[in-house]
Amino acid sequence: MTVETTLLDHPVCTDALAQIRDTNTPNALFRQNLERIGTLLIGEATKNLPAVDGFVDTPLTTAPARRLAVQPVVVPILRAGLGFVRPAQDLLPNADFGFIGMARNEETHQPEPYVNKLPESLAGRPVIVIDPMLATGGSLIHTVRLLLERDAPEPITVVCALAAPEGIRALDDAGLSIHLVTAAIDEGLNEDAFIVPGLGDAGDRQFGTPA
Repeated sequence: MTVETTLLDHPVCTDALAQIRDTNTPNALFRQNLERIGTLLIGEATKNLPAVDGFVDTPLTTAPARRLAVQPVVVPILRAGLGFVRPAQDLLPNADFGFIGMARNEETHQPEPYVNKLPESLAGRPVIVIDPMLATGGSLIHTVRLLLERDAPEPITVVCALAAPEGIRALDDAGLSIHLVTAAIDEGLNEDAFIVPGLGDAGDRQFGTPA
């Protein structure tokens, strides 16, 4: 397997997950709970970032200190991935952000890219991709290949609230080295390639249905 999966079991995370699954949760509360999940997942995803030892002056003396050795690059997949941006900024205030925009073709269920704003080189920079849903895996495979073209180090960390087994298999079949951090692995995809039981369309539930 080229995909290492971490399934976060945390009571605050499961509580927030129940809120975003609920069809009666309004958009504002959906966004709030998605951010709660994002904070916990990104915290888990970053716990092994490289750090360097040093010292810091306190008001009384000096103390040993550990700081991040290098700032990561965080890449949300638009538009649903915007829901994890604020928790990522809160936890990693000095990180750089790149953006990949993907639209889903409702007939073919395949991703159609429309935005590519990435640093020219990602060499030596840990990369964290954020997207609430891993369904077919098509958008994520496209994104990871773009990152590898820019020399992103492997494995690439991916943070999702929900994942479908079909999406995980697609990543593995693509031979991509990925560390997936998620709150739930659901039953699978329906005929329209939506995750079941899932939570619906994460973009629409955050921002409303486009006219």
